[in-house]
Amino acid sequence: MTTTVARPRTLVAGVGNIFLGDDGFGVEAARALAGRPLPEGVEVADVGIRGVHLAYRLLDGYDTLVVLDATARGGEPGTLYVIDAAESGGRPSPDGVPLDGHRMSPDAVFALLGTLCAGTGAAPPRRTLVVGCEPATVEEGIGLSPRVAAAVPEA
Repeated sequence: MTTTVARPRTLVAGVGNIFLGDDGFGVEAARALAGRPLPEGVEVADVGIRGVHLAYRLLDGYDTLVVLDATARGGEPGTLYVIDAAESGGRPSPDGVPLDGHRMSPDAVFALLGTLCAGTGAAPPRRTLVVGCEPATVEEGIGLSPRVAAAVPEA
């Protein structure tokens, strides 16, 4: 009798709104990454602003979630950050989750995921990382600023 060992699964999710300048960083970084060879068990998804879609996709059983997103932390535009959710306070409780499928913050997605996992018996990812990029602008407009666009390949 042979047993198969389940390989760890990682989802890299690009989030953001491509119609708000640098807020589209996560989507553009995911698109760039999707065009490269990836290790077995790693999947890339362009989630955009569909937070509910991300929460439901995570029910498929991922060990690690990597969120690519514009992350304003006061640094120079184009600065990349790697944030471990466990070290930055973890995830919020599922109380008061706004169910707006087009404008859910990552915190709201994690809260919804917690509720869905409790109802289905699924497990959330054991580790969540955010690869964030300091935006220059999140005003209406399509396309990344030059400094944020230059950070996409490194992300």
